[in-house]
Amino acid sequence: MTYKIAVIPGDGTGPEVVNEALKVLRAVAAKENFQLDLGFYNLGGEHYLKTGETLPDSVLGELRKVQAIFLGAIGHPEVKPGILEQGILLRLRFALDQYINLRPVKLYPGVDTPLKDKGPEQIDFVIIRENTEGLYSGAGGFFKKGTPDEVAIQESINTRKGVERCLRYAFDFCLQRNRRRKLTLVAKTNVLIYASDLWARTFQEVAGDYPQVKTDYAHVDAFSMWMIKNPEWFDVVVTDNLFGDIVTDLGAMIQGGLGIAAGGNINPTPGGVSMFEPMGGSAPKYTGKNMINPLAAIAAGQMMLTYLGEKKAAQRVENALVQVLGKHVKNLAAGEMGYTTQEVGDWVVKYL
Repeated sequence: MTYKIAVIPGDGTGPEVVNEALKVLRAVAAKENFQLDLGFYNLGGEHYLKTGETLPDSVLGELRKVQAIFLGAIGHPEVKPGILEQGILLRLRFALDQYINLRPVKLYPGVDTPLKDKGPEQIDFVIIRENTEGLYSGAGGFFKKGTPDEVAIQESINTRKGVERCLRYAFDFCLQRNRRRKLTLVAKTNVLIYASDLWARTFQEVAGDYPQVKTDYAHVDAFSMWMIKNPEWFDVVVTDNLFGDIVTDLGAMIQGGLGIAAGGNINPTPGGVSMFEPMGGSAPKYTGKNMINPLAAIAAGQMMLTYLGEKKAAQRVENALVQVLGKHVKNLAAGEMGYTTQEVGDWVVKYL
């Protein structure tokens, strides 16, 4: 089997972590007898500064024809915040209908968590975030901008179709995960009485089709507390775009930080194109120093393998990550790993 993968190394340290992830992917592909057909795309801050382009239509057309996209990081200190994020990341999510953001929150043995008396047995759940609607849909505008009477309106767009397909993905994922078969809806029904009500009503209706799954509800503020106090309560969590963006960063910290956090932007429909990435940013101050942690990018590669159906290869990569974290890399911070970026990638390859 040959998989056609688009690679966007991106900005800052993105190319460095991508190199190590691809090193691991090529090695495990050789062991499991499949091929990777990699196409590289120079998108990001440097390309924008030279050309004024973020994501050209011609490139988007090519990305529609691959089986997955592997992204390093987007973000450049000389580009105004929002330009690259909206022009590349959000455009990819919306244009390719990647309506699921999938974020495992899993603490590996040997990785420190800021939570007292919590370990890998307590921190192992998945957050599923709706990825193409809500407050990120871009609806709104200004009135009398730049004057003392200025008004700014940002609207949250939630459709029954968009909510239901996200919830059904979450219920199906909960069954496939087959751990505790418990799905928690996170919303704010006591204040956001329209959008959250749509989520809650649809959640109850869809739950009727999944009698094997236990259901639960939490207001987002209470969920943020319980993630810290009792992360072991959760198995699979589903929420909207804004809440999901916030609580997944909180989840990253309790699993050891952005140095190990990876995620996927998923289009689950047949023929859909999904994108996988480490959760950390481009970290421009570490560019070229060979000291950035590549483990989150390698974990993103492991997620991509699972998505492609190469589950044995994905398990090899995860097992190797566990070995490296247990025996070698004790500090995930850049420059404090005890190894260079390339050496960490070499350790993962060794343990495949």
